[in-house]
Amino acid sequence: MKKIIVIALASVALFSCQQEKTAFVNNEKLIEEYQERKDIEEKYKVKVEALAKKKDSIGKFLQIEGAALQAKGANFSKEKQQELYTPYMQKSQLLQQQIQQEEQLMAQQSQTEIDSLLKTIDEAISTYGEANGYAYIFGKNKVGSVLYGAEKNDITTDILDNLNKSYSAAE
Repeated sequence: MKKIIVIALASVALFSCQQEKTAFVNNEKLIEEYQERKDIEEKYKVKVEALAKKKDSIGKFLQIEGAALQAKGANFSKEKQQELYTPYMQKSQLLQQQIQQEEQLMAQQSQTEIDSLLKTIDEAISTYGEANGYAYIFGKNKVGSVLYGAEKNDITTDILDNLNKSYSAAE
């Protein structure tokens, strides 16, 4: 009977000493250094700059056209000025709406790409965790989901390397 109790206690002690494998990923570093994110950022930087130039040139065009209309209609009656300015105002509103629509479309496209990027990162972390026997992989960020983690448990670089290799291979 004593042997059974000793074996049972030893078994409990042995199983309670086994810990599940855990690690953490520095989310900010992972996202900051992921090449696909850098490429998306550069792509939208170029698009934003192009749209800003377009917006500026339209603004200058409208300014010149508005000044010409003011000069032309300076001696006209209020009604005649209204007739002269109405098509200009409509064109101005239409162009502003088009620019707003382009900005909204770009924001939607950007958000779609960022969502896809985050999904790719989540899948890479899950795949890495399963392949390497981790029970948990935590995310570390400034908000404090992991306040401290031993450097040996930081797998950020491994996952980042895997992501960048996969991204390079897909290009």
